[in-house]
Amino acid sequence: MNGTRLNLVIGGWFIGLVVGGALLSFFWLPYDPNRLDFTAQFARPSLEHLFGTDHFGRDLFSRVLLGARGTLYVGVIAVGIALSLGCVLGAVAGYVGGVFDEVIMRLVDVLYAFPAILMALLLAAVYSPGTLTAMIAIGLATVPIFARIMRASVLTLKERDYVEASRALGAGHGRVLVVSILPGALSPIVVQASLSLAIAVLAEAALSFLGLGTPPDVPSWGNMLREAQGFMTLSPYPAVVPGIAIMLTVLGWSLLGDGLRDWLDPITRR
Repeated sequence: MNGTRLNLVIGGWFIGLVVGGALLSFFWLPYDPNRLDFTAQFARPSLEHLFGTDHFGRDLFSRVLLGARGTLYVGVIAVGIALSLGCVLGAVAGYVGGVFDEVIMRLVDVLYAFPAILMALLLAAVYSPGTLTAMIAIGLATVPIFARIMRASVLTLKERDYVEASRALGAGHGRVLVVSILPGALSPIVVQASLSLAIAVLAEAALSFLGLGTPPDVPSWGNMLREAQGFMTLSPYPAVVPGIAIMLTVLGWSLLGDGLRDWLDPITRR
């Protein structure tokens, strides 16, 4: 098995576990994730509690499953926002060019100067911290990546012979862009979407850890880490379990993105 296929398989397995856990949480959880049981505080992993319990006696396995749902939800929506805005801005800037290109790319550069955490702080000052704030902040912070990739692809493809032929046959600018150019620009966008999901998972966990993301009463991996930081000497499991979940998810999306990049590259596939 070559490196490309190995990355796809391992990344797919990791993401499959996370997605499977998130879907499972809709239908079954071994315990109520918010049920307090002070007789079972800091229980070690066992058949009764697969991942142990936290300082309130809450089942970590149930909370990790529910946290997977929230993490995927925030990540997918945030990347969807970034992909939609970034691709539109990049495609229009690259195709139209001129002053329009300069204005759009300068706006993109301004967005690029604001990381997700700083963007969340600004939005939280105007509105209030929460899941929606985190999604918008992560999405806006990731827009420049997609815009630059799409613009570079469009600048390259719009000079190709088949695009010129499409124009010569009377196709309008919209049809040329959507039908002739965009399909050829999708490969790097698909790869970047997978890599951006890894970034979004880390950003969501960081924002929740700082109290700027998922509300404190909702189980999420970042919230679990924040709650566990004061009890590391008593029991490592409440911090280690969500930490491993974050690590495997980020690694899964990263490996999947690397595998897709190599698989979609015609030179690498030879």
